Amino acid sequence: MEQTAVAQRPIFSPSALRQLIIPLILEQLLAMMVGLAATVMITRVGESAVSGVSLVDSLNNLIISILSALCTGGAVVCAQYLGRRNHPQANDSARQLFCIALLFSSVLGAVLLVAPSFSVHTIFGYVDAAVSKSAATYLTYSALSYPFLAIYNACAALFRSMGNSRVSLLASLIMNIVNVAVNAILIYGCNLGVTGAGIATLLSRVVAAVIMLLLIRNQQNPIYLRNLLRVSFNGPLMRSILSVGVPTGFENGLFNFGKLLVQTLIASLGTSAIAANAILGSISNIAIVPGLGMSLAVITVFGQCIGANDYVQAVAYLKKLILITILAMAAVNVPLFFLARPIVGLFPISEEAFDISVRVLPVLAVANIVFWPFSFAFPNALRAAGDARFTMIVSASTMWVVRFGLSYIFVRYLGLGVVGVWYCMIIDWVVRCVFFALRYRSGKWRTKCVIR
Repeated sequence: MEQTAVAQRPIFSPSALRQLIIPLILEQLLAMMVGLAATVMITRVGESAVSGVSLVDSLNNLIISILSALCTGGAVVCAQYLGRRNHPQANDSARQLFCIALLFSSVLGAVLLVAPSFSVHTIFGYVDAAVSKSAATYLTYSALSYPFLAIYNACAALFRSMGNSRVSLLASLIMNIVNVAVNAILIYGCNLGVTGAGIATLLSRVVAAVIMLLLIRNQQNPIYLRNLLRVSFNGPLMRSILSVGVPTGFENGLFNFGKLLVQTLIASLGTSAIAANAILGSISNIAIVPGLGMSLAVITVFGQCIGANDYVQAVAYLKKLILITILAMAAVNVPLFFLARPIVGLFPISEEAFDISVRVLPVLAVANIVFWPFSFAFPNALRAAGDARFTMIVSASTMWVVRFGLSYIFVRYLGLGVVGVWYCMIIDWVVRCVFFALRYRSGKWRTKCVIR
């Protein structure tokens, strides 16, 4: 029998949706812009410094994706309990998320800190001595920052599950201002190079964690945490969190590893191919910012509806959020379609790299509008319902079979180069859309609620 219940009032008012969505989009935009600014500043130090920081950042991105996955699991459980108006269980779930994230990050950080140079060579293989030194230095400060990063991500996820994304935006704003300011002072003023960049990263994350800890203690919040030094583990709640977090983390890990292999394939095509791929990647990161914010909003809204056993509102809100995502993506990507040549022309690249980028960008802009929302924002509804294992299987399978496997054929046998790789990525999105749409229409996600 279908589990539906018509609520007496909307779970989210239009005003509440705006207050959730707008800060999430601004937060994603802020993170992207600050990351770009930090990269520009570190280039002053030299190629070895840029290369070393870039290597460690690839590891940091993987760790952040795993932490984000764990926090997604916690956010789903908390959102479902809030939708059910069970605040004590929501608070207990929040504490479990806090403990899991802090334990994972602390153990990982400690392991990497034992011998950072050894860790660099173990993870990345042989690298130039100067690059290795820069990477080891930056890795040391990054590893020290992991527990603070975990605290920030966990608290941000909890506030989002409450429908309050303004707090994470505020903390992110302060964190990134500190990061840029300290980077500027230590790199330009004190000539500390990579050490300065590492200190800036560590200090900014400490500041963000402290802010979040102070705010999450407020008892006026639907979810609040007191006596944070009191560690307790609740087996059933941890299993609920991990039932979403582990598949999502595994999915993110396989996805990022697959992207790395695709980049390795591109690297074999020469300098122009690498440059074109880098430019398209940079533009793409900007183009999907609205979608990334909307994806996080879907988890909160859909999760609370599922917790309330109100599948009517869940479906209605999902339709509304996907429509908003499409419109927001269109606002950014339509200009990319019509202005591909002047936008790519802003980058100092070779004529060959320019031609490749101009061929791909209009197609990418259309795909971002038509397929991206259903490939990435839409499956977050399934995760919010507790159907994370299915999304993991689909995402991992299409990444390896379609994006990497088909890219290999397109590059090695059809000679389509970077253009073929990006077209394979879009084909991957299309395949995902089909599988996620079929799963949604089947209604099996209605039986996957992670709370009882």
